[in-house]
Amino acid sequence: MTAAQRIAQLDDLPARDLIAVTAETLRALVEVMNHETTLLRAGRHGEAGSFGAEKTRLAQDYVSYSRAVQRQLERLNREAPGQVAGLRTGHERLATQIGENLKVIATARMVTEDLLNDVAQQLARANRPKTYGAAGTLNIPAPATGGLAVNRAG
Repeated sequence: MTAAQRIAQLDDLPARDLIAVTAETLRALVEVMNHETTLLRAGRHGEAGSFGAEKTRLAQDYVSYSRAVQRQLERLNREAPGQVAGLRTGHERLATQIGENLKVIATARMVTEDLLNDVAQQLARANRPKTYGAAGTLNIPAPATGGLAVNRAG
């Protein structure tokens, strides 16, 4: 099926059906993002990462449905005004959840980067030679140029 056919198919849905499928996708997306945010706050990054594919799929579906709603908004407001209002409320909840999710992801990333920097500094200190030169001063080598490798297989 071509993109044009999918768009036409969505646009031809009865108002209540289009709103219902959009609202259900929206609800599922908010739920996945909330679950991911909860896991990230708990420091369970591996589990939180497992929601990436589902979150992406739901977000893509929601964008398709919401575009169809935008195209058909005049008709939807005539045929199902109460459901359109409910969809707006759900969209506002999604915006709030996205903001919270992004804050938690940014915090987790910052903590991870700080932790890796601390580990790299400790390794550099531990590997620094503790010898004296001919003038009786501590030999201070040039800063380490190597990186830190992380084995994620385990």
